[in-house]
Amino acid sequence: MRTFDITTIVQDLHEARHVWRRAQDRSNEPGGREFPSRNALAGILDSLKGVLFPMRLGPPDLRQESEDFHVAHALDAALHALLKQVRREFKYNAALAGTSFDDVDDRALAAVRAFAAALPRIRGLLDSDVLAAYHGDPAARSVDEVLLCYPGVLAMIHYRLAHKLYELRLPLLARIVAELAHGATGIDIHPGATIGAGFFIDHGTGVVIGETAQIGERVRVYQAVTLGAKRFPTDADGKLQKGLPRHPVVEDDVVIYAGATILGRITLGKGAVIGGNVWVTHDVPPGGRIAQAESREGAFANSIAAT
Repeated sequence: MRTFDITTIVQDLHEARHVWRRAQDRSNEPGGREFPSRNALAGILDSLKGVLFPMRLGPPDLRQESEDFHVAHALDAALHALLKQVRREFKYNAALAGTSFDDVDDRALAAVRAFAAALPRIRGLLDSDVLAAYHGDPAARSVDEVLLCYPGVLAMIHYRLAHKLYELRLPLLARIVAELAHGATGIDIHPGATIGAGFFIDHGTGVVIGETAQIGERVRVYQAVTLGAKRFPTDADGKLQKGLPRHPVVEDDVVIYAGATILGRITLGKGAVIGGNVWVTHDVPPGGRIAQAESREGAFANSIAAT
């Protein structure tokens, strides 16, 4: 007696896959895995974190006298592994676009070289993020604690690396890198967002930062903050228009407290303070302060003016 009807389930799954492929006009794609591996990228990210911060995120038995040796070995292995994933994304993109694969290897190598060359600058930006967290949180006892324990810092490590991949026209790799941090921290930062130095996410759970958000330097946000879109324009066929600026611009030295929702292509001026649990859909001037009670009064005043 068979416990499970494996044969029938396999046949039904086969049909389900082919229904999807026919609907997406992908029935004639070549066999084999054609897109990057999430598991492979997770391993690459672990190696790169150890390259960026070898004495804190590298091997537990590492000593400073062998630090450069470890960085060289780990970096070489990580970049070669990344090169394979970059090739896969470029080939995947070429297949979708119906273009030639002839220059994929050269493009992939150039992209990974550019990514590697950016790592020292990324380390500098991350140092500024770590210091912002240390100086901005009275509970932080050391920069080591911040680097090892704070989910906002982990999210920023992934974001800084993902953003470079995004700049190199590797959006799928970038999204996978960002989503690995999202799953681990509950912080959702789209790799297309632009974030300046000294960014601090305190606590972090539930923070959402959209693709076209622009954030200046020394900005601090708390848990459950959303920098999102207010509306999604469509084209003549009713399809969403992608890539349009639709998320907020946050200037330098802004503080956004827990639960605030900031929507649309609005600007929070330099030094503005946004209180907790408010809903902001209009520009805030430099140095402006928005609090929950003020938001209710503003909404009431707007409703009076509308009548």
